Amino acid sequence: KKLPQVPESLLKKRKQNAELRAKRAKAALLNKQRLKVKRRDVFKRAEKYVKEYRVKERDEIRLAREAKKHGNFYVPAEPKVAFVMRIRGINGVHPKPRKVMQLFRLRQINNGVFVKLNKATINMLRL
Repeated sequence: KKLPQVPESLLKKRKQNAELRAKRAKAALLNKQRLKVKRRDVFKRAEKYVKEYRVKERDEIRLAREAKKHGNFYVPAEPKVAFVMRIRGINGVHPKPRKVMQLFRLRQINNGVFVKLNKATINMLRL
């Protein structure tokens, strides 16, 4: 009995597909391991931030108590960033506030930007 003949090109293709499948499986396994490590790192980073903010909060409370104990006042630090949002249209807005909104890139209603708070930007926001 004769074995069925398979063209050489088909055999090559089968071999190539098998190699490719093996390579993909190996890559998927490596990727899965990398993601596992990365997920662990991200979780650790989040824990680190939570811990850092708790420490800052405790420090604020400690400093306030210390100041009160010595008969002083504790003034907490001012925020460094603000989120500014446009809620009104352009009609009936005076030129100066309109210019300020242009500088903050607030050209449409419901646009918002983060602004670094310093003396100049606070004065601009007062207009």
